[in-house]
Amino acid sequence: MDWQRNVLLAAIIAVFAVLFVRWNEFSEARLPKPIAATNEAVYVPESPPPAAAVVPSVADNSGAAMNSTKTDSSERLIHVKTDVLDLVIDTRGGDIVRATLPKHPAELSDDSPPFLMLNRTRDQIYVAQSGLIGTNGTDRTEERPQFVADHTDYALDGSAELHVPLSYRQGDVFITKEFVLRQGSYLIDVVYHIDNRGNAPWSGRLFGQIQRDRFNPVQSSAFGMNPYLGAALSTTDENYKKVSFDTLDKKTFDTERTGGWVGMVQHYFVSAWIPASNENNQYKLRRLGGDDLYVFGFVGPEHLVDPGKKGSFGAGFYVGPKNQEHLGEIAPYLDLTIDYGWLWWIAKPLFAVLELLHNVLGNWGWAIVVVTILLKLVFFPLSAASYRSMARMRKLQPEMQSLRERHGSDRQQLSQEVMALYKREKVNPMGGCLPMLIQMPVFIALYWVLSESVELRHAPWILWIADLSVRDPLYVLPVLNGISMFVLQTLQPAPPDPTQAKVMKVMPVIFSFFFVFFPAGLVLYWTVNSVLSIAQQWVITRRIIAE
Repeated sequence: MDWQRNVLLAAIIAVFAVLFVRWNEFSEARLPKPIAATNEAVYVPESPPPAAAVVPSVADNSGAAMNSTKTDSSERLIHVKTDVLDLVIDTRGGDIVRATLPKHPAELSDDSPPFLMLNRTRDQIYVAQSGLIGTNGTDRTEERPQFVADHTDYALDGSAELHVPLSYRQGDVFITKEFVLRQGSYLIDVVYHIDNRGNAPWSGRLFGQIQRDRFNPVQSSAFGMNPYLGAALSTTDENYKKVSFDTLDKKTFDTERTGGWVGMVQHYFVSAWIPASNENNQYKLRRLGGDDLYVFGFVGPEHLVDPGKKGSFGAGFYVGPKNQEHLGEIAPYLDLTIDYGWLWWIAKPLFAVLELLHNVLGNWGWAIVVVTILLKLVFFPLSAASYRSMARMRKLQPEMQSLRERHGSDRQQLSQEVMALYKREKVNPMGGCLPMLIQMPVFIALYWVLSESVELRHAPWILWIADLSVRDPLYVLPVLNGISMFVLQTLQPAPPDPTQAKVMKVMPVIFSFFFVFFPAGLVLYWTVNSVLSIAQQWVITRRIIAE
């Protein structure tokens, strides 16, 4: 039985080692301060032949852009503000070249600027482009349409919706590119209205794309790891498919499907184009030649507007937090950008319970405490059986010591006598490891919930715990957890092997060291669970001794 205990002990240590490394992938971010948008290199889409079934590639038209003056750029930029979005739109092409999130501060401080998502500066390119290609497309390599806006500033001002129309005349065709924003929503509708006053039919195809460099807003930890940063989309074969920058360095990815979405995923936040769900859309993701720039986008089907007629078509663009409830409503499987890993089937209901408790208690920390108690009640029958087994093992310690004194020199005989004793007393020597192993899937699932759920970002508990999603700044919870583990060990039987006994004694210290780097919410769960286990083990042990 010693080898089984060794295997389980090694498995437990391995799990925590993996969790320790994985947590460093989600270490606390140190975000750069926002920089005002300037007129730098503008990247515009090429217009492929009308029959080409590809997402428009993006070429560098930096020569013309760099020759422009700052005055020209500022005259082209318009400011759009809602309660949750603060945007800058370039009227040349109608691209969103800057987006910040007023409801989400970059850092946990009173004077923190809002979190910066999209940006176009000398050092960073992350923009959302859209336009028209095809027979009468307005967006080509050489030039992009210069729209006209009625104002330079637009604000929601308490209304339910905000409409930002940009006008452009193409001969006898009047084109309006309209941005529709709503109160409390991170979803922007980008709609093209075509008024064909000419004598010939107008034909064009809508494209939308995200253009981005490799800039990572989350600085690497001491272990040099980061959360996933890259493209993702929904395909006919996979509801959620990641396509990393490294993959696009090697080859282009393209696919076709009805509906779908394509986005840029980062820690806690996402941006995504969501074309019409009833149209056949072509998706293409690629790197731009030798540049450190990548394009993820779609091209919709051809739209035809007859002479004297009007037509409208568009797509949605989401830029904001990875809120699973809202993302699921916007597009099928868009909520999978909240990556809970292979234990998503535990993590999703676990978060649902946490959210319900938070709505009642008003605090995520107390919600974690209550959910720990509920989980303890759910696992009570199984853990109680394990604790009874450990209590009986503790009661057999004098007999075990007597067997070791008589057969200490004969390991085989000692093992046979110990097995006979276990069988006679109906004791399972591995039962004591079950409670911890049972909790491991829940522990890992909760880790992903705390790491990926933006709702817990900057969520306080009490006193010194101002953010449950990052490590305890004073290391109080890791120390309390180590103490609780030590007390729990005193209530359990010591391993028969001296080496194992020594290893078990240092386990509280090892776990406390690991937990220093874990999010405070996760350590809170494990500490409360240990305290409840102490109470349960103490009661059961007293009953066994009384019997």
